[in-house]
Amino acid sequence: MDDTNGALAGLRVLDLSRVLAGPWAAQMLADLGADVVKVESPDGGDDTRKWGPPFMTGADGERSDAAYFACCNRNKRSVVLDFRTPEGAETVKGLAAKADILVENFKVGGLAKYGLDYDSLRLGNPGLIYCSITGFGQEGPYAHRSGYDFLIQGMGGLMSVTGQPDGSPGAEPMKVGVAVADLFTGMSATTAILAAVNWRHRTGKGQHIDCALMDSQIAMLASQGSNWLNGGVVPGRLGNSHPNVVPYRVFEAADGHVIVACGNDGQFARLCDALGCAELATDARFATNEARIENRAAVEGLLGQVIGPLDRGDVIARLEAAGVACGPINSVPDVFDDPHVQARGVAVPMQRTDGTVVQTTAFPAKLSETPATYRRAPPGLGEDTVAVLEDWLEN
Repeated sequence: MDDTNGALAGLRVLDLSRVLAGPWAAQMLADLGADVVKVESPDGGDDTRKWGPPFMTGADGERSDAAYFACCNRNKRSVVLDFRTPEGAETVKGLAAKADILVENFKVGGLAKYGLDYDSLRLGNPGLIYCSITGFGQEGPYAHRSGYDFLIQGMGGLMSVTGQPDGSPGAEPMKVGVAVADLFTGMSATTAILAAVNWRHRTGKGQHIDCALMDSQIAMLASQGSNWLNGGVVPGRLGNSHPNVVPYRVFEAADGHVIVACGNDGQFARLCDALGCAELATDARFATNEARIENRAAVEGLLGQVIGPLDRGDVIARLEAAGVACGPINSVPDVFDDPHVQARGVAVPMQRTDGTVVQTTAFPAKLSETPATYRRAPPGLGEDTVAVLEDWLEN
């Protein structure tokens, strides 16, 4: 349970956030060794404890928290405090005075009435790194609005480039199947927090971090944003095709689907040779990536005719031998059954203090000297209140 060797060991994080973006950032800090205390409302705690089904099953066979809660609250201690009361607010202020980092995702100005905003808390803790996560940021015409992942995927442009193209069956803007705007923002918040920690090492000063889902989503448009900003091209929905690379899409084989990804002309030549259609690589319509984009329908149609009669495993074996990126489309159970995934130790089982077994997913980066550790299962509501108050406020 005690980890003093993590990269962030010794840092105290007060997590006032709920749902996904903030808890995701705090969990990343916790996995790397920080002591993270999650402050929850006495009215049932984090909303995601109830975001089911599915629900976890306790050691006694009874229904426990929703599986959703388990994805982003590992390695934390849970404290129940009602900071809407003067007594609760004072206790949270006391914890903030001992914290290195505070993460919150309340509406802009929502914590000021309790004296828990940055300007109030930094008076008692000038070194505090205070990270505010909102839908639209602390300033601007939309700052007052609530921001949910689905909304941000739409307003931030992601849905305009996700889904089948117009004229195809099922054509409509489509959200991604995971709340990626929240997750992008959680990762951006973590990066910003660590940058602020380094700045504090140099100057002794804390700072306020304004982290918005909208800003994070727009940044993650990446090449699609650049295609518009620098090329004047309005990106659209291409289904599983790539706007800048061909072939880079899903093809249907005789017994399933296979992803083929050719990043350059040499790979395309090897692809064609491996599939027995080497003549396509020397055809002037397809010899370069630019030409293949101009003749996308023709080259993808011809490749589809070649791949269609073949077994998926045969296609993958041929292309792997040729050094061409390819692979299947796995279901989530397929992912966790994959021998490579199992060899990487991606699934991490943990056990709560009441005996409930909770399955979690490993921190994705492997540090050679200070690896992530898995010390505490996602906590039961308020189970650490007494211990944390003694640890942080009396020592």
